[in-house]
Amino acid sequence: MITFTGVSGSKYSGGGPFDNTSCLQDTSGVYVILGRNKDSENWNVIDVGESGGVKGRVESHPRANCWSGQGYKQLAVSPIYTPGRQQAGRMAIEQDLRDYYDPPCGKR
Repeated sequence: MITFTGVSGSKYSGGGPFDNTSCLQDTSGVYVILGRNKDSENWNVIDVGESGGVKGRVESHPRANCWSGQGYKQLAVSPIYTPGRQQAGRMAIEQDLRDYYDPPCGKR
């Protein structure tokens, strides 16, 4: 479990982090892509997105090359599942996190 803070001050609990997608659920949520070079380092946020199916989106993401291009030796994903939230609610969480972490992938 990992906690993320948005620019609003809201806290979001993410699962994992997971280094593969087999642990992900294909349900709605926000996903945070993380990178680090060794286990003793903190994770760095490299992308944030939202989807109606987190697992499928992460597995076939068009920004995957950006993730691997950041130079980290370890990549992981932390899902924040949002049952019952429509896309607008997921997008609000995504933007809250993007505004705080300013990830290098997926600039809007």
